[in-house]
Amino acid sequence: MDVVASLYGRNNLVDVVRHTAENVFIPITVGGGIRSVEDARTLLMSGADKVAVNTAAVARPELINELAAAFGSQCVVLSVEAIRQSDGRWEAHTDNGREKTGRDVIDWVTEAAERGAGEVLVTSVDKEGTQTGFDTALIREVADAVGIPAIASGGMGSVTHLTEAVRDANADAVAMAHVLHHGKLEIGEVGKPPGMPVLAFGRHDRLPPQSNRCRLRARESLQRSPRIRGGRGRGRDD
Repeated sequence: MDVVASLYGRNNLVDVVRHTAENVFIPITVGGGIRSVEDARTLLMSGADKVAVNTAAVARPELINELAAAFGSQCVVLSVEAIRQSDGRWEAHTDNGREKTGRDVIDWVTEAAERGAGEVLVTSVDKEGTQTGFDTALIREVADAVGIPAIASGGMGSVTHLTEAVRDANADAVAMAHVLHHGKLEIGEVGKPPGMPVLAFGRHDRLPPQSNRCRLRARESLQRSPRIRGGRGRGRDD
């Protein structure tokens, strides 16, 4: 995730995605600087399994509809950066929490789900980097408001925090960075939290397999487009 791609007007993840997809055999979601169907198609054809949008979707919500129509809802992730306000609600922000949008987080994720988003990644900017646990109130409200998988982000510091997010806040998954990058936790520890079988996580554990489905849709839409057929945008699967 290039969290400041929109801030600097860049979109240069293609080589990173291609190299990662050739060497890491787990589903990859890519976000940062995706402003159009063409941007998403390029990343999917380079090896991404899903794309995440934030700033461009806030500026033009129709982008979510366009991405879902082109590649399927299972390919579209809404990324939300939430900051708690003095009245207790949360406001959606962009550019790594720098820019206010004026949008209420719950209203925004509800609209995005109706437009075709297939997942929502909710980052608590207040909690990010603190390692004090997820904002379970935020995650619970988001998870209860939408009928799509909700991923908790911001605040992971222990396996207990993972359990709280899934068991108490109805998160379908959690995102973590600092605890792994700095060696505080190992993958094996977070992969098997006590008392929570991995296959029992979340409310959507029977969703159909998604690997390569988005890439197939990207290929089909590429073939239907005379303007770019045979041109740039073809990935390693061609």
